[in-house]
Amino acid sequence: MARPRVTEGLSREEAARRLGVYGANAVAQERRTPVWRRVLQQLRDPLIVVLLVAAVLTLATGDLPDAAVILLVITVNTAVGVVQEVRAERAVAALSALSAPAARVVRDGAECSVPAADVVPGDLVLLGEGDIVPADGTVLDAALLLVDESALTGESVPVEKTAGGDGALGTVSAGTVVVRGHGHVQVTGTGAHSALGRIAALMGTAPGLTPLQRRLARFGRVLAAVTVALCAVVLALGLARGQPVELMVVAAISLAVAAVPESLPAVVTLALALGARRMADRHAIVRRLPAVETLGSVTVLATDKTGTLTEGRMAAEKLWTPHGEATVTGTGYAPEGHVTRDGRTVTATDAPDLAALLCAATLCNDAALEPPPDDGTPWRAMGDPTEAALLTAGARLGLDRGALEAELPRVAEIPFDSARKRMTTVHRTPGGGLRIVCKGAPEAVLRPTVLIDTPDLLSQAATRAEELARGGYRVLAVATRDHGGTRPQGPDTWETGLSLLGLVGILDPPRDTSRTTVAACERAGITPVLITGDHPLTARAVAARSGIVARADEVTTGERIRQGTAGELTALRVYARTTPEQKLDIVQAWRTAGQVVAMTGDGVNDGPALRRADIGVAMGQRGTEVARQAADLVLADDNLATVVAAVEEGRRVYANVRRFLLYALSGGTAEILVMLLGPFFGMPLPLLPAQILWINLLTHGLPGVALGAEPVAPGVMRHPPRPPEESVLGAGLWPRILAMGAFVGGVTLVTGVWALETGRPWQSLMFLVLGATQLGVALGSRARPGSLANPFLLVAVATALALQVAGVYLPPLRALLGTEPLPPTDLVIACALSGLGHVVMWAQRRLTGTSSPAAGVTCVRRVPRRRPGRVRHVGRGGR
Repeated sequence: MARPRVTEGLSREEAARRLGVYGANAVAQERRTPVWRRVLQQLRDPLIVVLLVAAVLTLATGDLPDAAVILLVITVNTAVGVVQEVRAERAVAALSALSAPAARVVRDGAECSVPAADVVPGDLVLLGEGDIVPADGTVLDAALLLVDESALTGESVPVEKTAGGDGALGTVSAGTVVVRGHGHVQVTGTGAHSALGRIAALMGTAPGLTPLQRRLARFGRVLAAVTVALCAVVLALGLARGQPVELMVVAAISLAVAAVPESLPAVVTLALALGARRMADRHAIVRRLPAVETLGSVTVLATDKTGTLTEGRMAAEKLWTPHGEATVTGTGYAPEGHVTRDGRTVTATDAPDLAALLCAATLCNDAALEPPPDDGTPWRAMGDPTEAALLTAGARLGLDRGALEAELPRVAEIPFDSARKRMTTVHRTPGGGLRIVCKGAPEAVLRPTVLIDTPDLLSQAATRAEELARGGYRVLAVATRDHGGTRPQGPDTWETGLSLLGLVGILDPPRDTSRTTVAACERAGITPVLITGDHPLTARAVAARSGIVARADEVTTGERIRQGTAGELTALRVYARTTPEQKLDIVQAWRTAGQVVAMTGDGVNDGPALRRADIGVAMGQRGTEVARQAADLVLADDNLATVVAAVEEGRRVYANVRRFLLYALSGGTAEILVMLLGPFFGMPLPLLPAQILWINLLTHGLPGVALGAEPVAPGVMRHPPRPPEESVLGAGLWPRILAMGAFVGGVTLVTGVWALETGRPWQSLMFLVLGATQLGVALGSRARPGSLANPFLLVAVATALALQVAGVYLPPLRALLGTEPLPPTDLVIACALSGLGHVVMWAQRRLTGTSSPAAGVTCVRRVPRRRPGRVRHVGRGGR
């Protein structure tokens, strides 16, 4: 009789609970957010709200072309946001991709295959090599069962599972992978009650506003209040002078439009899109556009260990024998590499002691190395990665495994188990005798009951093994004995009377670029920290090799965090043996301290922290789908150095936003000053509403958007990140805006007074000078003056200037704008005055000592390295 599906007759919520990660995709399909709701959520964005206000004001003035442009920007920005949001919603559903599509279970006394979603507590599941565990369960029996749990725990070494084992040794978790052996497991947890289900529950928090969005929201509120107040003043002054009510209302609304930089969302969108494209060229794929700018705000980089700082594989790096030490070099599992001793490369012939050690380690080994099917893929390890590392080391010394096994075939063995912590094999020698080889943990092999070596040698080996372990290595001891008999005696005699060949130190080696990347972060004022599920000694060693900490620095563990004895979390740099929940706590602690946190990771256990961080960064090659979907940024090359390149792009985006605000707000300030002060100089209405809107359209249009494409300023990565609490107009930008606005407004008013006194068409001259001078400011705002790094800006300024001049001479535009033609001498004077905007911007830049027109460098002083979380901003200038 067919067994009913576990979700039959259940509510949607209960079905989701039962199915957990396996049914996440189906449930997500049913509960998908409607498109109209997504659009409304996008329209609530602070940038879009500012733009909507500008659109309403332009419609109120009857300026339909300007309103159409603004509405087009809103449409494009909203469409981009909806597309990005749809992609990000796959994070929880992606957990189902880790599930086995089918599971082998025993039901009613017979073995059958069922969908993984149908596995329920109480089922008996059969596991074999290569299987993905479909649910949490207890191991009932196991034969050499070895499970890779790195995606869940971050532990790079597979874990042996035994029946009746204590804690994790006797249980398996959903989503882990069987790398060797087989066994029977009784299911104890599925869905929300499984390890993957608990992680899925932690990923329900939606990402909040980015630092830039928060800054612009505050800026928008302040700007709105100031604009309304100033427009009310202009309206009151006009009415007091007897101007028509309709004219002054239109003028006040036009001034409000001029004061609001409605091109800001377009500039931000363009800058983010260009940043995303440049990041893609540098192997960083952006999943959420706002993440581009967030990277530039990062103050803390929390990195995973396995596959991020390290290569994500096991490597036998250190060799020790009673005759000396040696180092194995090379990357990956390929045989290319060398064994060096005393600074020179050695072979099996040059170093018989190393040859004997690695020959034994190669024979007492159940792993295999698979060569690449083509030139584009690396060598792969089949079986236990630790044993694969031994095979690689032997190949780099010049040993041929096939020849060794043909010469010394295996005839018997005692498999490794966690109680004995060693493995022994018996091999037939060419002379007809037997060779016994044993490898295992030093504490299990370096015993008088196992070895016949002298106490001094055993003590020397034990001391060296302890030193290697403190350095983060997993240490194996290898011993052997030749037996003259032709038949092996009982297994109880095989592991006695052996002679020590040496020790092998194995670790997941740090990437070649990890130290330089960490150093680049330090130079840029970013605090790197390591969060891993690995052993504390391993974590400290990798952190020290990468330059994150000194070897003496304290390392806390997840257990201490759970017990509340870890102290202040932001006072540490290395966190080991952490669970997904504790990774969340660490990230949140840094965020609560006011830091902007970027989190890197590749495993399922990293998913919640990636989602909680200000910017989640996932590995694209070896990372799980869960990590990639939870992240804002995916590294196509799995290289942490790519994050530094992405940070540079993020800082460029923020600098361009500030560059535009300096340009646009100084122009708005100038227009407000002209409208406020003009009447005191005998000009009842200095500019008509249509003239204000025309200037605003030209200056904030193409030139404003072109500023968003400015290249990165030199030396941007030699400065610390801006303080997270700093306003978008902070770091001295407000005074510069007021100064430039006062200058442009002053030049315009002086021109108007001169034209009024000399009988010239003063309003048309003021109109031309005000627009042209603002365009001069745009040229002076370039990141790299004198270069052709952004030719679009030069074309945009030239086009805008031509249209500004056309507004004075073309009859249709003159009728629309209410201008009068100017004599050639006045046109030359107006164009000459526009150059003053460029000159003054250049002079202001030199006087303030900033590296770019929008820069404002904040000096960050850090406390000693043991307490990196306490960052104090103490002033301006260099570091």
